Amino acid sequence: MPDDVLILRIDRPDQFPGWLSPDLLASFLHESLKPYEDPLEDVLAGIEYAMSPVAGKGGFVLAAVDGRDLVGALVLLRTGMKGYVPPNMILYVAVDPARRGEMVGHRLMQQAIRACEGDVKLHVEYDNHARKYYEAIGFESKYADMRLKR
Repeated sequence: MPDDVLILRIDRPDQFPGWLSPDLLASFLHESLKPYEDPLEDVLAGIEYAMSPVAGKGGFVLAAVDGRDLVGALVLLRTGMKGYVPPNMILYVAVDPARRGEMVGHRLMQQAIRACEGDVKLHVEYDNHARKYYEAIGFESKYADMRLKR
């Protein structure tokens, strides 16, 4: 990965650099996660949850930046639970498609894992090529994620 890519940790909305906002971050994640993206409003809600000062909520955002270019991002939520639901959940991790292969995602994952205490979970589609990477760094598939949509 190029040395000019910095990883910024953002814990509160007032820590975003002036050129980056939660809306811009949400748009980046929404576009960079295709074809596995969530609706834009859901991505923004996840970022807002990570920035929440409310007890039982919170987490952080990691932004990989090259100057004023956002090249990768990760959103981690603290679940407030333990045991059957791990205390940490990586909600989103994405790298600009033009910057993939430069270890940006790897650095984001390693920094996020080091920054939290306890187990970490993430959701990944079965056909997502990133699944092999997550398994290689120690993530295991424990359950099938099943949902009833209403």
